[in-house]
Amino acid sequence: MAAIRSPRRLRVLTWHVHGNYLYYLSQVPHDFYLVTKAGNPPGYAGKGGFLPFGDNVHELPIERVPSTALDCVLYQHRTHWISDRVEVLSEAQRRLPRLYIEHDPPLESAYEQKHWAQDPELTLVHVTHFNRLMWDSGATRTTVIEHGALIPAHVRYTGELERGIVVVNHLRQRGRRLGADVFRALKERVPLDLVGMDAQSAGGLGEIRNCDLAAFVARYRFFFNPIRWTSLGLSIVEAMMTGLPIIGLATTELPAVIRNGENGYLHNDLEVLAGVMRQLIAEPGLARQWGERARRDANERFHIDRFVGDWNRLLAEVTS
Repeated sequence: MAAIRSPRRLRVLTWHVHGNYLYYLSQVPHDFYLVTKAGNPPGYAGKGGFLPFGDNVHELPIERVPSTALDCVLYQHRTHWISDRVEVLSEAQRRLPRLYIEHDPPLESAYEQKHWAQDPELTLVHVTHFNRLMWDSGATRTTVIEHGALIPAHVRYTGELERGIVVVNHLRQRGRRLGADVFRALKERVPLDLVGMDAQSAGGLGEIRNCDLAAFVARYRFFFNPIRWTSLGLSIVEAMMTGLPIIGLATTELPAVIRNGENGYLHNDLEVLAGVMRQLIAEPGLARQWGERARRDANERFHIDRFVGDWNRLLAEVTS
């Protein structure tokens, strides 16, 4: 699918909030300026880390933001909308075409929380239809752009490890919402490994670099998502593209992606999930069959070209 290009190359101000998402967003053929602070605190990290950002991604020290010529502002966090918009941007920059990517479902109330970005001239971009359904977006215009992802071309599922893989950052710290108790309960029944930031504190292996993760998880028999309440994790999309079957809880957006007995299995009874995991360990051919369907589904729905095209169209619309 050919990417649809905007009439002109845009200068987009944004922040480094979710690294993998930002890397995929940077595949859109515009220039992205990342607000940075000394010491690279969270939300202002620039291009740091192992992600191979291209030449279209630029670091912009926060003190230089007001004097920089821009075409569009793309917010991604409550702090940036409430504080940086008022304290950092110039008056003219606050009037520029503006969008806000909401990465999460509401965390204070599942269905009554009103989004803080209330602006009829803003476009609030949700990453799943479930998120848009649950947020009260008020007077703000909304749209949905589903994830797009890339994995190395040579990476393919092998599934030789008779274990499941879980990918969650800071699982112990983030607790029940991210399914720390679910992981512990099923780890007692089925062999499971955990990777991610600070995974060791929850009995896991540690953090795997972004560029190495797809090849690392491809060796496992299945991917398990223990999370109760979140957006659709990019690690799930990436695992599907690799060819892993997905096992998880039947919550949030996941039931719109995973079909039981076809590309994975979802249930809210942990004993049922444990039984399915044991079956995949005992039947590698079944795991490969489900995983191949997951790979085809992910490439149809979450291909990077579709994602780039969606963002190009939206950026062209709001800056026209």
